[in-house]
Amino acid sequence: MALLHLELQKGRSPVLRYGFALLCVGAALGLGLAVQSLGFRDVALPVFGLAIAVVTWYAGIGPSALAVLTGTACFDYFFVEPLYSFVISIADIPYFVIFLIWALVITLFATVRRHVEENLRNAREELANRAAQLEATNKELEAFTYSVSHDLRAPLRHVAGYAELLRKHAASGLDDKGQRYIKSILESAKKMGSLIDDLLGFSRIGRAETKKTAVDLEKLAREVVAEFGQETSGRNVTWKIGALPVCYGDRSMLKLALVNLISNAVKFTRMRSPAEIEIGCSRANTHEPEMFVRDNGAGFDMQYANKLFGVFQRLHLSEDFEGTGIGLATVQRIVHRHGGKIRAEGAVEKGATFYFSLPRA
Repeated sequence: MALLHLELQKGRSPVLRYGFALLCVGAALGLGLAVQSLGFRDVALPVFGLAIAVVTWYAGIGPSALAVLTGTACFDYFFVEPLYSFVISIADIPYFVIFLIWALVITLFATVRRHVEENLRNAREELANRAAQLEATNKELEAFTYSVSHDLRAPLRHVAGYAELLRKHAASGLDDKGQRYIKSILESAKKMGSLIDDLLGFSRIGRAETKKTAVDLEKLAREVVAEFGQETSGRNVTWKIGALPVCYGDRSMLKLALVNLISNAVKFTRMRSPAEIEIGCSRANTHEPEMFVRDNGAGFDMQYANKLFGVFQRLHLSEDFEGTGIGLATVQRIVHRHGGKIRAEGAVEKGATFYFSLPRA
């Protein structure tokens, strides 16, 4: 039955489709005669209409036309006086016109619905194929990124190592310009090393298996803030940590997300005294609470907000604020892997706020 349905839907066999139409009309005729023999009248019309609808739905417009013609002939021959004759009296013409109109309406409705369902099915299949292709492409890209980044480490270590040896053993033979060149090589190698490390970390987030448990975000936030104590020593930083919920997720990943967001706030409030960094929850009493990290730092122009979470995207000069431009992209990937959303609000020289939602434990 499933194979028959599949063949009829795909329309591969005309003999099967038109044979199915004749079979449905024959079944309708048999059912109509059986019911009429029991003393019931005027049941043939809806039975033939149902047969036409079934043929249109499963076999298409051609077989449905055949079903209309043969159904009309059978209805006239077996159920309209005089019986067993194709003679149609003038009084019966309106009756047949109504039958034909009704059959055509059913055919049209079933055809339109069939086309709509086929279009939806095709669109769903195409979407599924594209999603599968996109997932495969992402996996290949992550594997390629991981492989390239890993393979770049060894030659980069050689460059940095030999440049350091050259500075140690040939320093006396180099003038100031040569010394600057070596210093520039070492600084660039260090920066590229940071880029590779961040890129590897970003790639691992997409490949790592999540081990989800109940995570006390308030406790986790205080733990992360304590780790920034040495980095912010000597600075006038005001910390404010509000009540945060217990959420469900991978603790190590969520900690990395908080580290990146808080590190971002610490970095961009460097020119503020006092620097104000707040960690809180703006939507606590929901199934997916929304947390935030707010600062009064350099901020950003909201027209470029869509670039914040892109890999290697930066809205500030590297001379002003260091960084590789991967931190926020990593946060977004972590939040998305937990089924949440992330957004940002800010203004130039008026600070920034990063909101992210997570499922509640």
